[in-house]
Amino acid sequence: MPAAPKPEILAAFEAAKGFMPADEGLALYAAAAEAGRLGLPLLEVGTYCGRSTVLLADAAREAGVTALTVDHHRGSEEQQPGWDYHDPETVDPEIGLMDTLPAFRRTLHRAGLEEHVVALVGRSPQIAAIWDSPLGLVFVDGGHTDEHATADYEGWAPHVAEGGFLVIHDVFPDPEDEFTGQAPYRVYLRALESGAFTETAVTGSLRVLRRTGPGI
Repeated sequence: MPAAPKPEILAAFEAAKGFMPADEGLALYAAAAEAGRLGLPLLEVGTYCGRSTVLLADAAREAGVTALTVDHHRGSEEQQPGWDYHDPETVDPEIGLMDTLPAFRRTLHRAGLEEHVVALVGRSPQIAAIWDSPLGLVFVDGGHTDEHATADYEGWAPHVAEGGFLVIHDVFPDPEDEFTGQAPYRVYLRALESGAFTETAVTGSLRVLRRTGPGI
């Protein structure tokens, strides 16, 4: 049986702002729990308000490793005003820009997981450029343009250790989903074509790939 979060952790996940459905969250948790056995940090790109971070942090706590989460907290393209995924509650009234960092901190506090997460606040390519340590898991759930999805893949996938996992969210093969899921889909195909990763699980729009060789 794959590892599963305790009821209180699943409740914290479901209470947090975000878009990941429970079945995909459970698949992410199972991959994170297995990756934790490598004794290496677990990293996600795209924090938003911490919904998926709750699951990674709990898996990291159980494994005795650290969860890392990367985000500039100004929202991705589809979360800006005028788009379907915009939430006015995430806008800082003083400066008029999105700021999901306070909501993220509240999410972790309510779940009792603050001590198990390191929040890297900044843009993914800038942080990836100075990163030089292996990771047990990389969860790509950041911007959905080709520019951003490609940068996340190129910046972080090479750091996945042998036997570790690359998890990609919002993989939608249908061309009708061009804005929300085609860029992650293209990154997913690129990962498979690299020869470095082998697919191990598919749940909804979530793809779990294991690092099985060189080639990135």
